[in-house]
Amino acid sequence: MGKIIAIANQKGGVGKTTTSVNLAASLGVLEKKVLLIDADPQANATSGLGIDVENVELGTYQLLEHTQKAQDAILSTNSPNVDIIPAHIDLVAIEIELVDQDKRESMLRNAVKELRDLYDFILIDCAPSLGLLTLNALTAADSVVIPIQCEYFALEGLGKLLNTIKSVQKLHNQKLDIEGLLLTMYDSRLRLSNQVVDEVKKHFDQMVFETIIQRNVRLSEAPSYGESIINYDAASRGASNYLSLAEEIIKKNK
Repeated sequence: MGKIIAIANQKGGVGKTTTSVNLAASLGVLEKKVLLIDADPQANATSGLGIDVENVELGTYQLLEHTQKAQDAILSTNSPNVDIIPAHIDLVAIEIELVDQDKRESMLRNAVKELRDLYDFILIDCAPSLGLLTLNALTAADSVVIPIQCEYFALEGLGKLLNTIKSVQKLHNQKLDIEGLLLTMYDSRLRLSNQVVDEVKKHFDQMVFETIIQRNVRLSEAPSYGESIINYDAASRGASNYLSLAEEIIKKNK
């Protein structure tokens, strides 16, 4: 049965989508069957895997509305062993539309039940907020990866996210675990980056992934070509980092 991992942090620009796309591609290259669910109305994970967002007809919106079967919304991608349930800008409206629904926080969990046996890993790229979309992702997930950028405000808001995770564990999903804190955008030349790494490891110790995602130009370029870093430049430092993260997650979940 596949493991569902949400990639979440309410802060924008910390590397959630970069991690979702490249972790999915890396797991795929390591011969794991992967589904990426784009749960962000910006749909960057969708375009980052080469899907034309304008032509998306079925996706996460229909999944949350329960108007389509999950399997009907799945698209194949240009990354080996990786499928996606895409997003579209219409996902913006879902929080308003679900607000009066019973068990609105469980819509995604109920929709993806049937997919667990088809994949080794199901990754959910969350929106940069702690709204109903992210709540649905956390309720559906077995665990959560929290990307933290190695910059000044790194730990700002982390307490709020951890409190939200505790609330979800208490009210909606007792099995939700923290897969790990992932340090991103690391630059070894900067004293600040090293201070953030030390601070996070000091406070969270075993919860922090050994793999650190280094700042890498190729990682920034890849989405504009609709490719993961594995497809775009497999020899880059970014590809090496995400393959290392994928191996760490596989090892942890054996």
